Amino acid sequence: MARYRIERDSLGKVSVPADAYYGPQTQRALSNFNASGLSINHRFIESYAMLKKAAAIANMKVGKLDKKRCNAICKACDEIISGKFKDQFTVDAFQAGAGTSVNMNLNEVIANRAIEHLGAKKGDYKVINPNDHVNMSQSTNDTFHTAVHIATYLYVINGLVPSINKLERSLYSKSKQFSKVVKIGRTHLQDAVPMTLGEEFSGYAAAVSKTRQSMQNAAREMLEIPLGGTAVGTMINASEEYSKAAIAQLNKITKCNFKRSKNRFASQQNQVSELILADSIKENAVLINKIANDLRLLTSGPRAAIREILLPEVQPGSSIMPGKVNPSIPEMMNMICMQVMGLNASITEGASSGQLELNTFMPMIAFNLMFSIQLMTNGINIFTARCVNGITADMYNINKHLEEDLSLATALNPYIGYNKAAQIAKIAYAKNKTIKQVCLEMKVLDKKTLDKILDPKNLV
Repeated sequence: MARYRIERDSLGKVSVPADAYYGPQTQRALSNFNASGLSINHRFIESYAMLKKAAAIANMKVGKLDKKRCNAICKACDEIISGKFKDQFTVDAFQAGAGTSVNMNLNEVIANRAIEHLGAKKGDYKVINPNDHVNMSQSTNDTFHTAVHIATYLYVINGLVPSINKLERSLYSKSKQFSKVVKIGRTHLQDAVPMTLGEEFSGYAAAVSKTRQSMQNAAREMLEIPLGGTAVGTMINASEEYSKAAIAQLNKITKCNFKRSKNRFASQQNQVSELILADSIKENAVLINKIANDLRLLTSGPRAAIREILLPEVQPGSSIMPGKVNPSIPEMMNMICMQVMGLNASITEGASSGQLELNTFMPMIAFNLMFSIQLMTNGINIFTARCVNGITADMYNINKHLEEDLSLATALNPYIGYNKAAQIAKIAYAKNKTIKQVCLEMKVLDKKTLDKILDPKNLV
């Protein structure tokens, strides 16, 4: 059996692996762009296949595509949507601009699989042609943008937002669990007035909730799509009827509410929606990076640092120091968040560097957006399940720190004034005594009054 088949494109003959469902343009892309070994997330390919199916049905409805070809194309699209043929979509993420290689990869795989469904052999493009039939009424320039919107919206709503919800609920649960655990607060990494551990965690939970809401609002920006604009937004080779029908079919397939862009030229020239979504993901990464850092500080020790919370022990922390255990899951989360911040910078640069009617850097923007969502979704799920859910309070260290807290002198201000309270705090620090001990020695207030106003529980 031949290992290759010979196909043609506008540049000439191309040798394609005999068992491949892709064709000559994909093969050229595989040969030309072997840069990173990375390809776009398959969720993006599945979303693009949803678009191709919607387009085929719309073209049939407006009388441009016959029912037989439409059904074969839809059947091939359904297979891709279900997760089949993943090995046929390996074009490098860093490729020729706009995403033409990805679009043609879809067109060729769908065409060849549809050809088989009609009883012919791969490469017989008289039966179904990748450009003339699968890509009918379309251009890379409107469909790639649309596929980005479909993929990111579905991934955020069905993946990232639920993972953030789990983290939010876990943090609120911890805030209730620790509601009566009084501890030292800290500002500037220095001891501050008391608070509860529950209040500290409630701050984390509320901030996560706010970034989730911001992300949901940003995701809704992706519901506006330029499908039907074709090459530059003018709808050349397409029609209003096709555009309306394609979006209606897309909504049936995705069970979403995508709508036509108010201005197709704006949608195809610029990546405002992508930027808004990317920035909301970055905001979430910035916040969770801060929370992970706080957890690392609060668990630092075990003997020579804060150690007010205990994290689940997930693996040994050293190849040389026996018994050492590190905050491994927060460290992982830190790295994920840092990576997402970097990906955001690349998305921003890509969006700012497009020219005129088309942004040629869409493949990089799409890859980084999808990768950001993937990293945050998976990372937050791990962070919640293997770290936050299992956090406990180290009551011994919490009470020890609280007893020695010099900032309790703040409670003396209404009784003896700021300057006198500051003097007492300095003496307590210099003599390694508690605030109460110094107050009693200096006879500034009686013991009963001091017991009342210096009780940490009365200060939270």
